[in-house]
Amino acid sequence: MTIFEGRFSELAAVRIGVVVARFNDMVTSRLLLGCLDCLSRHGIDTADASSQLDVAWVPGCFEIPLVAQRLAASQRYDVVIALGAVIRGDTPHFDVVVAEVSKGVAAVGRESGVPVIFGVLTTDTLQQALERAGIKSNLGWSYGLEALEMASLMQGLPG
Repeated sequence: MTIFEGRFSELAAVRIGVVVARFNDMVTSRLLLGCLDCLSRHGIDTADASSQLDVAWVPGCFEIPLVAQRLAASQRYDVVIALGAVIRGDTPHFDVVVAEVSKGVAAVGRESGVPVIFGVLTTDTLQQALERAGIKSNLGWSYGLEALEMASLMQGLPG
């Protein structure tokens, strides 16, 4: 029996693309900071212009899948992280956006073979989003960790 799992060492060659939605940037910028902190603390060069990391900003969550697809198709990245925040309002817009971004991000990973980490918060209130982006804990850190684990796992899988 062979067991495959991601490791958090030997990450020097890992390339990461991050797609961040500007809408609700009070939340998404905090998610990005948490994500970058995690990646940096695990040895990923996040400061240098020729580093292992690129960040693409998009207007809103609905646009995330298209840009994630472009990044994945470039064959430049081992993993893509999608960061956004959709906060429920008084209209059904929330349901439409959440459904499309989640389906789109999942499709990018399946079709490209490049893992795409779903770091899009879907909350009922701004307070809930802020709690998940740093007031209580920053899920951006978790998304960074998931990306490192998936990049390592994919490198170790056969085929």
